[in-house]
Amino acid sequence: MRNCLRKCLTGGIVLSAMLYAGISFAADAQNGPTPYPKDDKDWPGKGVIRKFGWMDDNRKWFWTQREKEQGAVVFVGDSLTGGWKDIGKAFPGMKVANRGIGGDVSRGVLFRFQEDVLDLSPRAIVITVGTNDLTAAGKTDDYASNIADILAMVEKKNPDLPVVLCTTPPSANPKAPVKLSERQALNAGIVKAAEGRKNVAICDLYAVMANADGTPKGEYFGEDKLHMVKAGYDKWTETIKPVFEKLGIK
Repeated sequence: MRNCLRKCLTGGIVLSAMLYAGISFAADAQNGPTPYPKDDKDWPGKGVIRKFGWMDDNRKWFWTQREKEQGAVVFVGDSLTGGWKDIGKAFPGMKVANRGIGGDVSRGVLFRFQEDVLDLSPRAIVITVGTNDLTAAGKTDDYASNIADILAMVEKKNPDLPVVLCTTPPSANPKAPVKLSERQALNAGIVKAAEGRKNVAICDLYAVMANADGTPKGEYFGEDKLHMVKAGYDKWTETIKPVFEKLGIK
């Protein structure tokens, strides 16, 4: 009887220790962002994949900011977003998180969307990506599919979560050429993605930053005719604020 009791007690202690260790391991298992897939077939979505070393560094930094940026309005995208260094000053009184990464494409945003955006329990989301899909000769149908997948993730998280989709602004960099017809098709797909969704609205950056022939208005862009200068970000702010008001984003 004593041996039986001793064995039962010992077994219970061992089991409890194993369970505790398992719980602790699970809690401590992830202390950084999920690494980018090494094999193309392991990426979610369709189309172009772009991966550069600084992307890992960016995501590791984002991870360190997760706690203090809970409940923010999250801007996510490529270098147009990432380069908005004083984004917080553009929206005084609003908690804002910048999740832009230079060189990113729609498939990259789809991959990191859960950890970099949704895990922040955002108040709202602003998505601006697509220029690099175009410069890498990505198919607009693949882009549209990736945006649809991103919006499906939002709907699963919270069907009422406000989302702003920004059209891709014009560019004219000879090292990163884009056919006007392709940009127009991609932007048309962005507008279509918002149709029938009460929580999704369009911020039409292309309309306010392009000349009649589709070239970029010089005052908004740097010498590379690709990245924005302060006047460009000021115009972006001016253009998106009425959209925020429409969606009740404060």
